[in-house]
Amino acid sequence: MEVKEFADKVISIKNKKLTDEVFLLVQNDHELMKEYLELVHLHGVQAVNSQIGKQVAQRYGLTKDEGRNHEPESTLILSHQVF
Repeated sequence: MEVKEFADKVISIKNKKLTDEVFLLVQNDHELMKEYLELVHLHGVQAVNSQIGKQVAQRYGLTKDEGRNHEPESTLILSHQVF
């Protein structure tokens, strides 16, 4: 295996977990969780989670992979797009 192939492999694994990790960050930070819950109260969970997911893809320039992860670690989401 070449170095570039290895780097691509590692980054691909990270990309598959990135959205879940963002939601875990919110879930495990008291202040972020408070803000998240306020936004969910105002706009609904679907709107908030969808926007966060879109922002993850846009911020990191990710393209959708096939399927979704239906077993995230974060309890804030039921599933997320895999990149």
